[in-house]
Amino acid sequence: MPDRSPPGWRHHLFVNSHLSCVSSANRPGSKIQDYGAIGDARAVALVSKWGSIDWLCWPRFDSPSIFGAILDPRQGGRWSICPTEPCRTLRAYVRHSNVLQTKFVGSAGQATLTDLMPVSSEEFKRKSILPDHELIRELRCDRGEIEFQIDFCPRCDYGQKSVRFRDLGALGLQIEVGRGAYLLRSSVPLKIQSDGATASLIVKQGDVLQFSLTYAEESPAALRALGNSVSDAIERSIAWWQQWSARSHYQGPYREAVTRSALALKLLAYAPSGAVVAAATTSLPERIGDTLNWDYRYCWLRDASLTIRALLGLGYLDEAESFITWLLHATRLTQPELRVLYTVFGEIAPQEREVKHLAGYFGSGPVRVGNGAREQFQLDVYGEVIEATAQYAQYAGCLDRMTQKALLGFGRYVAKNWDRPDEGIWEPRERREHHAHSRLMCWVALDRLLALNEKGMLRAVPRDLFTRERDRIRHQIESRAWSEKLQSYSAILDKDALDATLLRLAWYGFEHADSKRMRSTYQRIRESLGAGNSLLYRYERRPAEGAFGVCGFWGVEHLALDSATLEGAHDEFEQLLNYQNDLGLFAEEIDPRSGDALGNFPQAFTHVGLISAALTLEEQDKGKQHPAVHVGSDVKSSRAKARA
Repeated sequence: MPDRSPPGWRHHLFVNSHLSCVSSANRPGSKIQDYGAIGDARAVALVSKWGSIDWLCWPRFDSPSIFGAILDPRQGGRWSICPTEPCRTLRAYVRHSNVLQTKFVGSAGQATLTDLMPVSSEEFKRKSILPDHELIRELRCDRGEIEFQIDFCPRCDYGQKSVRFRDLGALGLQIEVGRGAYLLRSSVPLKIQSDGATASLIVKQGDVLQFSLTYAEESPAALRALGNSVSDAIERSIAWWQQWSARSHYQGPYREAVTRSALALKLLAYAPSGAVVAAATTSLPERIGDTLNWDYRYCWLRDASLTIRALLGLGYLDEAESFITWLLHATRLTQPELRVLYTVFGEIAPQEREVKHLAGYFGSGPVRVGNGAREQFQLDVYGEVIEATAQYAQYAGCLDRMTQKALLGFGRYVAKNWDRPDEGIWEPRERREHHAHSRLMCWVALDRLLALNEKGMLRAVPRDLFTRERDRIRHQIESRAWSEKLQSYSAILDKDALDATLLRLAWYGFEHADSKRMRSTYQRIRESLGAGNSLLYRYERRPAEGAFGVCGFWGVEHLALDSATLEGAHDEFEQLLNYQNDLGLFAEEIDPRSGDALGNFPQAFTHVGLISAALTLEEQDKGKQHPAVHVGSDVKSSRAKARA
């Protein structure tokens, strides 16, 4: 077998080793940053540093969980493969892949656990019989000997029901759940108990244990013998991920962090449709012990548009094209109106409900399924969708007739409705307001449509209408979103309220980062929302939640756009990298006091922010024009027209 060990084990041993007893009986509760993510662009499983799979929803991101111990260690269910003795754990992804390896180092031995969901090329799929969904775990003893405890405890419907096992002999253990069937095959005997299957055994140098969990719902289960087929699937998956990573054009600073973020975003993209979910989990809290727990396993048009724009910047044109195709399909019944979020199949997200039998992460209930934001009105979505499509057009060179028709419909809707109050980007559930960020994104929507028309990529544009309304929006922002008291732009028109989204005024080309107003705005935001070490809260809130991951990267971009602070932008980026976990993954938020991850995980928004900030740093280092300004109209020209 070739050596699959990731590079940098020495680094992980020095920086990220953990000394703890990891037996099933006394394993400590895992924090959010203790997890790694594996997946196949259809579903994601979370694997703790102790070797326990504590989250998995099959067959897709928003299906009910089969393992949910991260939300309730007693009720949720897990699949644990971990030593019974105190061990150091070192972990890393195989280089430029989503194949995770965890190394357990004990006093008498060392073993490596490899976890993945197999992926392969379309050509290989056409000539092979493969399971619809599969999760592979392989344990190798590298030296000496070490005892392991294996606990396979699946649960049905978010832990609400135990499952029934059928021993099929050489075919493995069958678990019946709803319309589908799970099948666990193991190279070692497992003892069936009332709540699962278990084994305790000593592995010695050279021993290899293999496990395959498959799921089939409508098609017959496809089974392959363990042994070489498992080893081949691991090698094939590593090669697939590395080939995908190699498609990136990015050669700028912080390349390893950018590549890992791109791989995390690819995990969150639903390959059959092109949709991108906001995160892989539900109800991981923004504040421990509070009720700020939401279900993010759906496609927010805003988040997905930002994701596609980031991947475009790295050269991933296929993912952008798939998303735009999905977008046209998902919105076909409501165009020109856009919903805030959809399922990966383009359907309305389910109504929000509470799963009362689960205690929640570290007791932070309630656990929620579905999301009430589906009923909200958020105008900024239009700007994000149009901006992403405009960026795509720059790479693709043209837009088809259906896309042009949809864009024009969105533009007319914005021209008619931009002056309405909305819930805005942060989705408060109290009342609608006149948000400056929503106005900004309406300005972006009309500005980018006019730019596409000027470049000959969008026909039949009502230029007079779009120009007039774009300039009216600019005038309103400049007059009613500026606070003389704060000497800053304000998040709400005619009020004194700070919000990190105000930093996007420069990024989208509405205002220059080195202008007097923007420099003053940045200082006020840093003074009022700064959480130390480059972190930013998204807005003022009492009691404070975690610092919002993407907002820190927005701060980096704002500094990068001002040549006088470019060096400081690099310093802040490097400080933010200290908050990624040892695998390079970010959650939604960060506790400024402890550095712990908060919120759903892994979070697309934060990784998008990292990629976007790195791209902006690369552009500014090379003296290039920022792409948002390049795609849109000239800032000075637009401002002059608005004031004329």
